[in-house]
Amino acid sequence: MPEQLRFAVLGPVRGWCGPDEVDLGPPKQRAVLAMLLLGEGAQVPVDALVDAVWGTGSPGSAVSSLRTYVHRLRRLLGPLAILSVRDGYQMHTSPESLDLAAFRDLVARADRARRDGDVKTAARHLDDALAHWQGTALGGVRGEYAQAQRERLDRLRLSALEASLAVRLELGEHTDVARELAALVAQHPLDERFREMLMLALYRSGRQAEALVTYREARAVLADELGVDPGPELRHMFERILRADAGLIAPPTPTPAHPAAPTPDQPTPAQLPADLPAFVGRAAQLAQLDLLLPGNGEVPTTIVVSAIAGMAGVGKSTFAVHWAHHVSSRFPDGQLHINLRGFDPAGLPVSPDRALRTLLESLGADPLSLPQDADALVACYRTRLAGRRVLLLLDNARDAQQVRPLLPASPGCLVIVTSRNRLSGLIAADGAQPIHLDVLSATEARDFLVRRLGADRVAAEPTAVDEIIEHCARLPLALSIAAARALTRSGFPLASLVGELADGQNRLDAFHDTDTAVDVRAVFSWSYHALTPAAARLFRLIALHPGPDTSLTAAASLAGLSAPHTHQLLTELTHSHLMDEPVPGRYAAHDLLRTYAGELARAYDAPEAHHAARVRVLDHYLHSAHRAGRAYSPDRPAIVLPAPSRGVRAEEFAPQPGHSGPAAAWFDAERAVLVAAIRTAAAHGLDTHTWQLAWAVGHYLDRKGLWHDLEATQHIAMEAAERLGDPRAQAHVHQGLARAATDLGRVEEARNRMERAVELFTAAGDVTACAESNRALSRAAELQGDLEAALAHAQQSLALHRAAGHSARTAAALNAVGWCHTLLGQHQQALDHCQEALTIKELPDRPYLNADIWDSIGLAQHHLGRYTEAVASYEQALVLFHEVGVAHAEAGTLSRLGDTHHVVGRVASAREAWAEALAILERLGHPDAEATRAKLTGLTENRPCS
Repeated sequence: MPEQLRFAVLGPVRGWCGPDEVDLGPPKQRAVLAMLLLGEGAQVPVDALVDAVWGTGSPGSAVSSLRTYVHRLRRLLGPLAILSVRDGYQMHTSPESLDLAAFRDLVARADRARRDGDVKTAARHLDDALAHWQGTALGGVRGEYAQAQRERLDRLRLSALEASLAVRLELGEHTDVARELAALVAQHPLDERFREMLMLALYRSGRQAEALVTYREARAVLADELGVDPGPELRHMFERILRADAGLIAPPTPTPAHPAAPTPDQPTPAQLPADLPAFVGRAAQLAQLDLLLPGNGEVPTTIVVSAIAGMAGVGKSTFAVHWAHHVSSRFPDGQLHINLRGFDPAGLPVSPDRALRTLLESLGADPLSLPQDADALVACYRTRLAGRRVLLLLDNARDAQQVRPLLPASPGCLVIVTSRNRLSGLIAADGAQPIHLDVLSATEARDFLVRRLGADRVAAEPTAVDEIIEHCARLPLALSIAAARALTRSGFPLASLVGELADGQNRLDAFHDTDTAVDVRAVFSWSYHALTPAAARLFRLIALHPGPDTSLTAAASLAGLSAPHTHQLLTELTHSHLMDEPVPGRYAAHDLLRTYAGELARAYDAPEAHHAARVRVLDHYLHSAHRAGRAYSPDRPAIVLPAPSRGVRAEEFAPQPGHSGPAAAWFDAERAVLVAAIRTAAAHGLDTHTWQLAWAVGHYLDRKGLWHDLEATQHIAMEAAERLGDPRAQAHVHQGLARAATDLGRVEEARNRMERAVELFTAAGDVTACAESNRALSRAAELQGDLEAALAHAQQSLALHRAAGHSARTAAALNAVGWCHTLLGQHQQALDHCQEALTIKELPDRPYLNADIWDSIGLAQHHLGRYTEAVASYEQALVLFHEVGVAHAEAGTLSRLGDTHHVVGRVASAREAWAEALAILERLGHPDAEATRAKLTGLTENRPCS
């Protein structure tokens, strides 16, 4: 199991692999790592990294240097530590792997504990959070951006420190707190928060005179430095101490939030729905909302508007109500709630006019005196709210136009809006702060079931609970319905519920209820019926997509529409939260929504329409993968595809071999979809699509070391080729299965399959494919130790390619012949063949083939005793193999480089090369790992004395 990586940025930038600290390299390399860690799991674009590390006047070589630093960090931390994501990089972080994430998590836990009245737990969490700070943040990282981030992080530290001191004051630790606050005031003389707390701590310690002196010192410092008087909170504390306010003597006892008491003649509105007792999770989003309001209970100086959005059933209203109760005491003039019915199945959305009249009546207005003119009604509403501190919860809004007239005009109010739409207009034009709710995490979903069903029942059937969470897809509404079913059948095991939830096509039946408000199918339908007809059709078709996500062009092919039109429809679906865009340009639907879309497709669309859409999307992936494969491996002999269906839009790729080009990036993004597409094609009897898709993606899977995926897809392809009775198709699939078997260590099977491929290609008269099969057969014979046969097959491949006149493939065959000569001890002949291959003019455009030849040359030079030249050749090969991203080939060259270092006595260099090779081979699960491990073990056991 790989060692756990841990990083620290709240102090010097440091890293550990397990118990051992890792040397993170020179300052700029550390800066690159620090900026990626500060992204906290988000993609950091290359240009943002360059600006952060080098500043705005970065040199022209900055991008190249950045890539070098990322490459070195990957070698230090592992190839998966830093991911390449489109035009940037990404590091996944968690509280277990990054001190900043742990700090945030502990502060959020403390906040929840304090809201629940558990002050001791809050204090403990805050102490643990502050313990993560080991000096000035980002120590050792220079530059303006780093300094700005240091200041931002320090503000977080001070905020947590303030919260910690406040909690300790509540616990009665005023004497110790006063001592700490005196030091903080000296460090931050203009920070009124610390002076106010110091005054309170001194007063509670019986030091009233010193508390008053602290205020006078603050007034003098503020006047001298800023020319201002102390703020209202500090003045209020001074006045309370002067009059010996009894409320200052003891900490306040935490009580549930409640609205201000009503007056006899006009009750203060307190309309919030009841808070959910079983509310769990959402700590990050609750903390995000808390930041919208000023600290210490101050009055907002602006209108605060939060737009909470998310898919149907994700718990937007429950979340909004929970937070509204949490902050309701800060709005003593009332808490108003109105359901705007933006997606109500039983009627039209509430008009702004009707909503205004309802709200005005709640604020005490006489309904008979309200004006009829819409503008006058808005003016009357805003006049009523002027100077008042009111919380408004506008639930289930349809769009920004419905909400905008309901926004107050004067500061002091809080508006919370929930909607299934994104309310982009409200965010852009009215400054609303967006909060997006997704499904619960697996841990939150389990906590939810514990709250509803009890810890004992959940603990008794952990496997069934995991399956319930999976079938509910972590959607809060679905979990609520499942929990209700379990509660009404308390004598039944939870495993019996799993059987109901697992029913494929009728999956949503398990979430049916006579109350439409808690029926998953009904709740989804409200969003679906609000769509335009074209968007509704695309939503239904998404059920036919292989999944798990789709690009714009794939969705356009699925629907048979233009890309711009499809983009408009996808935008409509994402705004309605029937689909999501988790990364730019990739669209996905929640599992239960895909099930719902499938039900609709079967109900509304003819089977012929389903077949046509399925063929279009498979045509898209087949023709796109074929083009990507040609760009990724230009020397691979192509197969002939049938013409795509009308309306299909395949991707275009410029030739750029290797892992850094657009074709490789497309394969990386679409890998899961392509594998699913092969299975989908086979399941629906589209056998030509099945084997040709497997062929198109096979070279990529092989180069990436994904041999189990390669083997699985090729077996599906073989069944399809046999059903077709197509010998040429079967020959291609035998090639793919032979590649997989070779790399998985089943050499005899690989040789048998390749021999069968040669027979079939020969019978079909396909000279080029026969030549390539002979070259692959040479490799299989070599691995069996049949070196004479290996040389004969390589020479046969060379003869066929020379006769066909294909230069690059001739170079590959020359290299294969040279390699076999080396294995037979004919090293000069090997060198002659490989050097001839280097002279072929197309070679510079073939980095993988170039690397292969340099590796062969290195081996021949090693055996000829030309060790310095061998090292240089191997290093040239490594640069090229890394460029094209063929990890298992890179590992082979590293192993041979280690052999050369070992022969000439460079033990440390040999150990480094072999260790790097072993790390790659173990990651790939390659059978050569054992031999490489044996080399390292032997080196360790025979280490010379120093």
